[in-house]
Amino acid sequence: MKVLVLHSITDYKVIRPYINEQIKGLEKLGVTFSHLPIDQKGINGYLRILLKLKKILKSENYDLIHAHYGLIGTLASMQRKVPVVITFHGSDINISKNRFLSLPGILLSRKNIFVSNQLVIKKFISKSITIPCGIDLNIFYPIPKNVARKALGFNNNVKLVLFTSHFDNPVKNYHLAKKAISLLKNVELIELKNYSREQVNLLMNACDCLLLTSKYEGSPQVVKEAMACNCPIVATKVGDVPEILSSTNNCFIVDFEPLEIASAVNYITSKNVRSNGRDLIQHLDNKIISLKIFNVYKLICN
Repeated sequence: MKVLVLHSITDYKVIRPYINEQIKGLEKLGVTFSHLPIDQKGINGYLRILLKLKKILKSENYDLIHAHYGLIGTLASMQRKVPVVITFHGSDINISKNRFLSLPGILLSRKNIFVSNQLVIKKFISKSITIPCGIDLNIFYPIPKNVARKALGFNNNVKLVLFTSHFDNPVKNYHLAKKAISLLKNVELIELKNYSREQVNLLMNACDCLLLTSKYEGSPQVVKEAMACNCPIVATKVGDVPEILSSTNNCFIVDFEPLEIASAVNYITSKNVRSNGRDLIQHLDNKIISLKIFNVYKLICN
């Protein structure tokens, strides 16, 4: 099976880790991938990509196209030669402008994958399926806190809280996180930025908890990765986070209130507890998720 995958790239010109890890899982099942990275923004940029896509499809034969995110899915669906699968990750549905631009893709695609049930548009449920992105449990796993801190050069006498993203990402709501942490003593908020996957694993084991204060989400990978490390989590009620954390020990779903967030973080840091997240995240092992996506591919290609 030969698949052309369309995806955006990060500011560092690399494929997003959760997409890359999904592709690696599918390659182990025998799928061959080619990439068309989207690194040009705006109408003119997308039109140039569309022309490039049509040129590629004239010279190469593909069984299907897998586009990640709705706007890219709409772009992919503007050609009618090769069937399209679109994965919707959250911002393409939660933001009204992006949702509007994603609708043509939903209509024209062969199958729509949503990473959480909360994103599914009921009107198109017949051609939709919910498959969250998986976690590589060989990358994310528990390590003793003192060992992880030593590897990172962190002080053992400070309470550490890991923020879920860059401080300057407006969707992640750093302002609220900063306000909540300012109410606590001897607690440091760490920015998740410019770390390798292996270093992120160390961070999740070194920190007392993960703090997610996002305004909206789909199915945030960082929460599932923290669970795989048994890292406690404090999170706002967004996306599928309440569902994922419903039975997880020492994890809290909070309102957008600094005092409530600070209280939850204080409980975790003062008790020095971990979660049982890894036991509850096994069904999201990337091997299992890759097989589900592979079955979608087979359904379309047969």
